[in-house]
Amino acid sequence: MSLVICGVDEAGRGPLAGPVYAAAVILDASRPIAGLADSKRLSEKRRDKLALEIRQHASAWAVACASVEEIDELNILCASLLAMRRAVEALQLRPQEVWVDGLHCPDTGLPSRAIVQGDSSVAAISAASILAKTARDAVMLSLHEHYPQYGFDRHKGYPTAAHIAALKLHGVSRVHRRSFGPVRELLQGS
Repeated sequence: MSLVICGVDEAGRGPLAGPVYAAAVILDASRPIAGLADSKRLSEKRRDKLALEIRQHASAWAVACASVEEIDELNILCASLLAMRRAVEALQLRPQEVWVDGLHCPDTGLPSRAIVQGDSSVAAISAASILAKTARDAVMLSLHEHYPQYGFDRHKGYPTAAHIAALKLHGVSRVHRRSFGPVRELLQGS
């Protein structure tokens, strides 16, 4: 019997706004999904199609987040690890090992392995990368409905020139991360 491995990745560590998301995925070897890759290397249309396939064909999957308030309270690394832990704990199937993209593993009580560029080399981590990214993008599109002046539908909260300009013009919203440099500087200046 093969090892039950859960792939884990996050999306949204760099943006100035919105929650950070994480996903955990246990793939079904009998139902392979073609085209899995690092979510950043896929078009939005391809990510959305793959996300649907992952949800249909994986043995188990879960998506979780850490809020803007948790990011500001804990710091972005700890909040990312918290979202990852929540995703693993939400799985309907218990993995034997947790493989995580990057340098750090959440404390899940399970044997874990951090794999640099795992989202490009391990299918289960690629799948987690896709689910985390599509979930976060959907939330940022929803936040755009409430805060259209910031352009979240275009930059998803990342610190683009347009986003910084909108922040300067409209001020800081409740969904902005106050602990992040550009936002903190605006708050200190006002």
